Amino acid sequence: MAKVAIIGSGMMGSALAFPILENGHEVSLIGTHLDTEIILNARKTGRHLKFEKDFPAGKINYYTIDEIEDGIKNIDYVICGVSSFGVEWFGEKILPILLENTVILSVTKGLMNEPDGTLITYVDYWKSVAKKHGKNFSFNAIGGPCTSYELVAHDQTEVAFCGDDKKTLEFLKKVMATDYYHISITDDVTGIESAVALKNGYALGIAITIGLNQKAFGLDSKQHFNSQAAVFYQSAKEMKKLLNIQGAREESYYIGVGDLYVTVYGGRTRLAGILLGRGLNIDEVRTELNGVTLESLVVAKRVAQAIKRKSELGLVDIKDFPLLMKIDKIISENAPAVLDWESYTYESFKN
Repeated sequence: MAKVAIIGSGMMGSALAFPILENGHEVSLIGTHLDTEIILNARKTGRHLKFEKDFPAGKINYYTIDEIEDGIKNIDYVICGVSSFGVEWFGEKILPILLENTVILSVTKGLMNEPDGTLITYVDYWKSVAKKHGKNFSFNAIGGPCTSYELVAHDQTEVAFCGDDKKTLEFLKKVMATDYYHISITDDVTGIESAVALKNGYALGIAITIGLNQKAFGLDSKQHFNSQAAVFYQSAKEMKKLLNIQGAREESYYIGVGDLYVTVYGGRTRLAGILLGRGLNIDEVRTELNGVTLESLVVAKRVAQAIKRKSELGLVDIKDFPLLMKIDKIISENAPAVLDWESYTYESFKN
């Protein structure tokens, strides 16, 4: 039996407790300082506040952040379940208290941009923080098309675990794979992490078309899929170019496209995009969605900043990313959500 500590009791981190428990392993679900209500409720009810079913029968214990020392005793590995807004917190507060060589599996999606336009993964960032503290860990991450509520519902799910060591990934897969949770393994950490981060910003663009059509035809009108597909196509094209810059492998691109698809059809990013398309500006959307974590905005702004810098250095052609630049204007400059459809067209001839 493995013992797994999940740090961050948001929806995705908590959802991963399901396959682990169903496989007969032990879980310590540890809330951050923002998760106290979730943890206290789970102790009483055996259920996450936002799930429609109880945690599976098995050995699961719930800990507030003040009880973390008890929660991480004798564990086999840690799952980092914080949002992208908790990345620095996890690096500065959690890594120093973990034992040397602890295996860490992250579900946190995002990228950081360096002054020269380089985009680094959260795994790379945490490695630098660990080095600063004189510690070594085995960092791994999960990527792929998976929503927390559908994982809990046992919908068939395909993801990839990425890391530097094959044996470690095989161990993680053995603990967590089920007849509905299917896991590929790869050492393309930068590729997987970049692919699943990029989809957040582009999913926002696709969702904007839903709001644009609601604005034009009415809230109760039929969905119009031509426009969604057009922006999906442009998103996939720009993601491929960005992933080429990142040196990603082909399989990682496919994982990202799958993740883009599922993100468009549910969750916070979809709702934010729809509201933008209806005519709200980004500040009004934030007010409307008070308390909702919008990681898509962070990713889109960082990637846009990186591409602008690379363009200044002559490393990329900014004209290759019209959708990304438009999304950046919408969320950074309060620009109206009007898409430049003609910029997605192309000409291609053999001669």
